[in-house]
This record gives sequence, structure tokens and C-alpha cells, in this order.
Amino acid sequence: MKEGCGVFGIFGHEDVSRITYLGLYALQHRGQESAGIVVSNGKQLMGSRGMGLVSEVFNEENLIKLTGDRAIGHIRYSTTGSSEIKNAQPFQVDYSRGSLAIAHNGNLVNTSELRSRLEKEGSIFQSTMDSEIIVHLLARSQGATFEDALVESLRQLKGAYSLLLLTQKQMIGVRDPHGFRPLCVGKLDGAYVFSSETCALDLIQAEYIREVEPGEIIIIDEKGLHSLKPFPPTKSSLCIFEFIYFARPDSHVFGESVYQARKRLGKELALEKPLECDLVIPMPDSGNCAAFGFAEASGIPFEMGIIRNHYVGRTFIQPSQTSRDLGVKVKLNPVKEVIKDKRIVVIEDSIVRGTTSKIRMKNLREAGAKEVHMRVSCPPHRYPCYYGIDFPTRGELIASSHSVEEISRFIGVDTLGYLSLDGMIKAMPFPKEMFCLSCFDGQYPVE
Repeated sequence: MKEGCGVFGIFGHEDVSRITYLGLYALQHRGQESAGIVVSNGKQLMGSRGMGLVSEVFNEENLIKLTGDRAIGHIRYSTTGSSEIKNAQPFQVDYSRGSLAIAHNGNLVNTSELRSRLEKEGSIFQSTMDSEIIVHLLARSQGATFEDALVESLRQLKGAYSLLLLTQKQMIGVRDPHGFRPLCVGKLDGAYVFSSETCALDLIQAEYIREVEPGEIIIIDEKGLHSLKPFPPTKSSLCIFEFIYFARPDSHVFGESVYQARKRLGKELALEKPLECDLVIPMPDSGNCAAFGFAEASGIPFEMGIIRNHYVGRTFIQPSQTSRDLGVKVKLNPVKEVIKDKRIVVIEDSIVRGTTSKIRMKNLREAGAKEVHMRVSCPPHRYPCYYGIDFPTRGELIASSHSVEEISRFIGVDTLGYLSLDGMIKAMPFPKEMFCLSCFDGQYPVE
């Protein structure tokens, strides 16, 4: 299960390429397939992008060539478009209005319709990304100014998008009217900064200013920052899974603490699905915060009974078919001395297909656990996401066709309990009406 992307931008600093590198490094959890940076010196755009992690794509040699005082960066996990270099972002073009680069977090749901229309009108696409559609709409717009063309183009989009755009003179941050994906604004030594999450601001020691509001366009140029709100008011559809899983726990998204939300999820889970056990053990690292909350509310001791190997890179060679179960143990290994002869409850953030959970629970029993229970800090995932998270099709989601009891037997636990929808909402900083819950209830805010 992967997030779509992360974006970062800075305007008005003498060392933008290195700062953007650090910003992307902080956002690496949001995408590991490709990374890219585009810089402007006020006259031209220069970019570098490649496949792999930020630290694999960039080095001193290519960063020193990216000279300018404004930049945008992107890290990607593909939700639309295959994983190859032509789909790496920021996507950069030259057209009638000048040069443009775009970085996109989210997923458009009318991609096929727009692309088909544009191709019939003569557009030639260089990639399979939905993000490129925005560039073609901009290029074909008859708007008198770039701002007019941008608004005209955005009004044709349906779905989730947090965008950063860079021209020779301007940097623009945009959030779709529903506000599916996060995007915030900060300031560093007089320079403006955009980021998907505040953890990147913390790393570069930038001051957090505020969130980009749903439906807002923020334009930054030599005159400073100004805002446009060209869309009619729309019901918010904040992605609740940013709080449950995707965002870093030290981040604020949508203006609220991820750590505190996850801890509250664990507390609600302990109240709803209590049990008698010897130890609370998180599934690291995404289950850590909820496990803290569960242990605190239940009074059951917390232990790190599973250790995660943080050094498994993209190039890890998978084991042979006969030993494929070792692939899970490469990343997560039980601590036998902690769990032997103990009744343990494992706190997990979600169960998607169930196959990985099955192997993990088997490993815990082999390590000597007397009883293995699981508690999940959100409701069952029964529906796919179309707004920028790589949830699989409904047929691949185990909860879409199996009961909790059937899932429990499949993954091999003594008991299984999910947090209820009401319990999840109770732990959140906003009311139910502000969230997109489509992966849980199948009610999609954008058709």
C-alpha cells in the first residue's frame, strides 16, 4: 500500500537545490520510485530527475548544476502511469508562454476523458501520467494571462491534486476544491516554502505559516505572495488515511498532529476491542503510535517485540520461490526473548490483502508466542481509492469479500478486532463530514 507522491518547493533562497533535496529526503516515505528537482534562475528552468530514492538520484555533482533561487521537487509512487523515467516528475516543458514545470500529488479521475479529447485535438503526449494533461490544458488555453489559463485548466479537472508549478518568474501552489491531499506553506529566511508535510519544514528549520486551503491557488513572485480562490465552496474531502498511515507521525497534515491522532486511534481501539494479554506489540513502524495509545488505555505493557530493518532498499533481491516467506523476515523480525510464552496483541494500522499479515503472524507463533491477537486501528478496507493512494481493486481487498472471522482464520490469529468507523472519527481532529471515507464506505465524493 503506497501513497502517490510528495511535493516540495522553495522561492527566494540562494541554496534552493540543496534545500529541495533535504525537503524531498524528509518526504521520502511518500514515494520511492523516482525523484526530481527543477530550478529557475529567473530566465530559464533547469532540471534533473531519475529513478530511485532521493539519495540515489542526487549527488553533489548534479545538485551543483541546478543554480537559481527558486525550485520545486517531487518524489513519486505511481498511481497513474507506469514506473519509468518518462513518468518521473517534475514534468518540464517549453511552450508558447515560456517554460513550465509541474509536480503533482494526487490522482485525476477524468484522465481518460481529458486525454482522449486532447489527442483528438492534436495533442501529443510524452508520458502516461495524468499530470501531463494539466500541461496540455494550459498550453491550449486562450486565457489572457497565465493565471487565467491556469484557472481555466483547473476547472476541467476532477479528482485529487495538490500541485506545485514553476515558471521562470513564479511558483504556484494549488489544492483541489475538495482538499484531498495535504499542502502547506512555510517561510525560511524570507523565502517561501511549499511542502506536502510539515516534517520537511522541520528538517530545514522553516517556520510553518498555514495550510493551502482547499480550492486555493497561491502565487509567489518577486512581489510576494497572493492568493486566488476561483472555485465555488465545496464540501471538504480530506483523506483520513493521511492520519492513519501515510503521513510521518512527526508531521502536521491539514493543520493537525499526526502523532496525536494515531495515539487517539489506539486508545479508542483499546476501549472498543479489549482483551486480556501480557504485551502490546506494534507492527513497526506504522503501528507504533496506535500501540502507545492502546497500551496506555488498556494498562497492558508495551514492548517492541518486532524489530524493523530500516536498511532494505529498492534493489533487495527477492528470495527464491521455495523460501519466499523470508522476504517478510528481511524487513521485520520477532524478538524471541520478548514474546516467548506470552499472550500478545499486535497493533496494525490496516490489513489490505492479508497475505503479508499471515506470514507475520506465523513468524510470531514460531518465535514462541502463546497467543497471538491482532487489533487494527481503522475499519476494514472494502473499497479501492481513486484519489492518489494505491489501494488495489476491490477483488484484492480481503475485507471486501470476507468477514472478520474469516480474515482472522486466514491470517492465523486467535482474535481479530477492527476499530469502528465511529471510533475512528472520534479520534480525528475534524468531524466526519470533512473526510473522504470512500475506502471504508464506498461513498466517493467525486464520481
